[in-house]
Amino acid sequence: IWGKSIFYYGGGGQGNHLPGAYGTATRAALGSIYRSSALAQEKTGEFLVAGRMVGAVTRSDFEHCDVAFFLGKNPWHSHSIPRARVTLREIAKDPARTLIVVDPRRTETAELADIHLQVRPGTDAWLLRALVTVLIQEDLLDRAFLARCDGLEATLAAFATPVADDCAVCGVPEALVREAARKIGGAKAFASFEDLGVQMNRNSTLVSWLHHLLWLLTGQFGRPGTRYTALPLIPWIYGDTGKKSPVVGAPIIAGLVPCNRIADEILTDHPARYRAMIIEAANPAHSLADSPRFREAMAALEVSVVIDVAMSESARLADYVLPASTQLEKAEASFFNFEFPDTAFHLRPALLPPPPGPLPEAEIHARLCEALGVIDADLVARLTAAARDGLAAFGAIFLPEVAFHPARKGQSAVYLYRSLGAVLPEDRREAAVLLGLCLQRAVRSPDDLARAGFEGPPPVAATALFQAILESPSGLVFSRGRWEDVASQLPGGRFQLALPEMIEELRGLTPPTPDPAFPFVLSAGERRSMTANTILRDPRWRTKDAGGALRVSPSDAERLGLQTGSRARIETAGGTAEAIIEVDAGMSPGHAAIPNGLGLTRGDGAVGVAPNELTRVEDRDAYAGTPWHKYVPARIVAV
Repeated sequence: IWGKSIFYYGGGGQGNHLPGAYGTATRAALGSIYRSSALAQEKTGEFLVAGRMVGAVTRSDFEHCDVAFFLGKNPWHSHSIPRARVTLREIAKDPARTLIVVDPRRTETAELADIHLQVRPGTDAWLLRALVTVLIQEDLLDRAFLARCDGLEATLAAFATPVADDCAVCGVPEALVREAARKIGGAKAFASFEDLGVQMNRNSTLVSWLHHLLWLLTGQFGRPGTRYTALPLIPWIYGDTGKKSPVVGAPIIAGLVPCNRIADEILTDHPARYRAMIIEAANPAHSLADSPRFREAMAALEVSVVIDVAMSESARLADYVLPASTQLEKAEASFFNFEFPDTAFHLRPALLPPPPGPLPEAEIHARLCEALGVIDADLVARLTAAARDGLAAFGAIFLPEVAFHPARKGQSAVYLYRSLGAVLPEDRREAAVLLGLCLQRAVRSPDDLARAGFEGPPPVAATALFQAILESPSGLVFSRGRWEDVASQLPGGRFQLALPEMIEELRGLTPPTPDPAFPFVLSAGERRSMTANTILRDPRWRTKDAGGALRVSPSDAERLGLQTGSRARIETAGGTAEAIIEVDAGMSPGHAAIPNGLGLTRGDGAVGVAPNELTRVEDRDAYAGTPWHKYVPARIVAV
């Protein structure tokens, strides 16, 4: 029963995801059932909508589309699509293709765009409603595709607001909105991507619903250049689980507790409060909203453990720090395998021996499980002996006595590491857990694996795939899908258009009211060339924007008496900070931005602003609880 009070946060980051696979064993041993990660700061609104409308999260094929649409995303820096910069240039240069970008800033991607919808910060819902309304008014709908959808009439009836009114709110000319909608409605193949610019902003779950309607109403699914359901190596959880967090009753989406509610689950005398935390490969004391409140929450825990490669802000607050070796000193991999139709996987062997002290997360979790008394040493010895005789002999013991054993399957990762890992090459030992993941994938989609050359019953295909992963230093294609199969892979086979709570929110949309005390909208965490993620590094490595400048428009700079290189104070309802100014012609008046990933504590002092010294936990989406980091009312004062 006490395991329910142990909260787990993290589980792999920066494209190094194997720790999360091993962390499941420790969580199972402890009985820890509540968890979260950075995904609950970003993607859970999309996961909620996608789970109910489609049954899975979808991605787009930008390499073969004729209309590309990026919503709150600058793939020039954030990538997320294959060959991002090459693909963007190819679309921009082709007169038969159209690039549409929605962003309040004229980003590097917006510079390439045919149509830049320079929306006012926080008003994306109004813009998207206008786009959908034009599609409906001008009958740019795919009626044949809509025969496969439920809830069409209720959805269409919700779009009665004049397009001109929505354009007035979002600040985009009506003619440009109509041009963009006609391009979308007339596309042969429409590809789109929503990202943090809208997912960490006001009305984020509603925006995800409206974005899904753009491609569903126009039938842009299941053909080259359109959307598809990805089948990565590890199965993802989508949608609302129907479960709630124990204290505040927050919805658990995709298995994740909303990040902005974690402190509320700790700072209480409720008997079901979280009393302990395991934080792995993450730094929530820096990355979650309202850092002071999270520091208070960590101090209130009875015990906290951090597993990480650096002495982060969270590690400095922890009772125990278990130092992990870096991604260069162990085998690692990414589970963001979202390509289609060919899906690739790359195991990266260790390049360097670790220094004395730090351990791979696989070893850390193995020792924790052994100390908790849940690992049978005799079984490990039998499995190890079998592994030396080959994967077939190993599987004959592992499957019945671990993978399908009700009391042991939770520790499958550790059993794999302790036995199979012991006979693998030293630079690939941590890859042992992949055998179990290969088996899951072989069960889920045997035909896709067979087309990639991994045929036979699931155990046979899985062992062949696992062996090929170990022997492919540059990665391999492990799955070959077919466009004609995409629709058949959907749970239920039909799309659900009408989400009642989204329709209700759409009808009650009220424009954000500016606060005279905080006249700016601050994006507290912008991806830039040298700060795309939170990485503790020597500031001298940043050849651009070394200090993490506060970007403002030329007109705002002139009005405030600021210029590039001068200093200003940022004031919000959550806190205060000082920053160096960069005057940026791409910024809209009234909009300001600081990068994410800075303000980290180093031995020689922090560089840049820690964004979450300025944010608040109560500023969050009503459904998914995702933070409004891209919409922080602020005041800027020259220093």
